Amino acid sequence: MAPISDALRTDALLVVLGLATAGATLAGGALALRFENRLHLILGFSAGAVIGVALLDLLPEALKLAAKGPSAIAGLIAAGFLAYLVVDRALLIASPHRTAHRGHLGAGSLTVHSTIDGLAIGFGFQVSAAVGTVLALAVLAHDFSDGVNTVNLSLAGSKNPAVARRWLLADAAAPMAGIAASRFIALPQSDLAIVLALFTGFFLYIGASELLPDSHHRYPRAWTTVATLVGAGLIWLIVSLAPS
Repeated sequence: MAPISDALRTDALLVVLGLATAGATLAGGALALRFENRLHLILGFSAGAVIGVALLDLLPEALKLAAKGPSAIAGLIAAGFLAYLVVDRALLIASPHRTAHRGHLGAGSLTVHSTIDGLAIGFGFQVSAAVGTVLALAVLAHDFSDGVNTVNLSLAGSKNPAVARRWLLADAAAPMAGIAASRFIALPQSDLAIVLALFTGFFLYIGASELLPDSHHRYPRAWTTVATLVGAGLIWLIVSLAPS
């Protein structure tokens, strides 16, 4: 029997990792759908997790990969924050008394982020199996929160569980799409730093301007704040334990 080539082994491993990220995302989203009556606590948790991902995960990675200095990254973060604000406000003005667009915009942004996660895994394997595996572990560690956040953002805007389920499926499939695309794309690290910086701004807006106020408005109690701190603390723990 002919030996299995290294390329085939890598492709098989990437398929397994893509399925694992999908499973983690679906598990997180299922939890959010199951406990919809506790949405205020899950929204509080998600606010902390989204802000934690932006400040503790995406921002350090953008700085690490950037070809330019911190001031350029800071400018890109501000641009991402303001761009998301402009799009959100423009859609709100165009559709008065309706907030469903926020569910699509927020969940869609997380789905694109999940696609970038898949790209990162694939690009890591282009460097070496060790680098790709480390990146995959980091993605798996926060994909559960991505599933929770995708459902929460969709429910917060659309108030429709069916819409939330569709976005959850899209978010679960996104890393696999990113992994597949990485087999045909070569992206310089400096360009990846720009993308990460922009998404840092997006997520800061989502967490601070949407999820935090919505969670507190629904249930202005100490437990909601505790849930936010737990969400941020969990991301800090994951990032701290992940291999650098």
